Amino acid sequence: MKGLTDIPGIRVGHISDYKALTGCTVVLCEAGATAGADIRGSATGTEEFDVMNPLHVTDKIHGLVFSGGSAFGLETASGVRRYLERKGVGFTFGKHVIPIVPAAILFDLGIGESHRHPTREMGEAAAEAASANAVEEGCVGAGTGATVGKLLGMTHAMKSGIGSFTVSLPGGVLVSALVAVNALGDVRDLANRAIVAGARVASDSREFADSEKLMLSGKAGLPSRSNTTLAVVATNAKLSKVGATKLAQFASHGMARTISPVNTSVDGDLVIALSTGTLEAQGDMLGVAAVNAVGEAILRAVRAAWTLGGVPGLRVKA
Repeated sequence: MKGLTDIPGIRVGHISDYKALTGCTVVLCEAGATAGADIRGSATGTEEFDVMNPLHVTDKIHGLVFSGGSAFGLETASGVRRYLERKGVGFTFGKHVIPIVPAAILFDLGIGESHRHPTREMGEAAAEAASANAVEEGCVGAGTGATVGKLLGMTHAMKSGIGSFTVSLPGGVLVSALVAVNALGDVRDLANRAIVAGARVASDSREFADSEKLMLSGKAGLPSRSNTTLAVVATNAKLSKVGATKLAQFASHGMARTISPVNTSVDGDLVIALSTGTLEAQGDMLGVAAVNAVGEAILRAVRAAWTLGGVPGLRVKA
């Protein structure tokens, strides 16, 4: 399996700035995808999210962008629109072509060079680099500066990044997720809830402090604001905008199963769901698959991340 690009019509591209330790990830669906969204965190940064509301007249989107750089990173969406317009992709109004490209950002200014942010040119370059090849994981794209376990501050955090995973269902139906994991909380194993990556008791230790217990004890300090987990779930099943919104809501539970604490007041956690196909599938079955796809993608994001910017990662990079 290749990850999100297992879904026909989906291409993924990353651009990473390893000096600034930031970047962006672009998901293209140039033939158009029915989209829905679910926001659970309280510290979001988004653009063009209303187009995914079932009451909005727009019935398709043509791409989306996840970016580092906090609010500055929203600039990358302009580059993706430029790329798609040049290709003639979008809604046609007279002689105008209007690509619809929602965007969401995460806060990675606590690592690398915080005065350098993802730009319009980086968004355009990520779109140009997009392919249907296996999704590159780890410290790439929007996950370049991603970290987890920040309840005790960045000195106790661990490196994270991008992860992607596909679940196969009967009849050739696929549900796949791509997640940029930049959580305040720890990442826990789906099977036994053991901490896989998270806050460490000391800057020179690999022993976990357990952010959940710290928060419940009242001993945790003021939470870091350098957070947000962004997920996109795609399927080759046919969904309406209402169905895509429900799928996004289901998929949010994948975060709850693997990140603790999750959806905090200092996380901008959200999910976008895309439908690109014509296969018939029961919505609740798709939802359960989405929960698992997101959970596995989150685990892959931390397991694929290497040490970067002085923040230790699990992967030993060759």
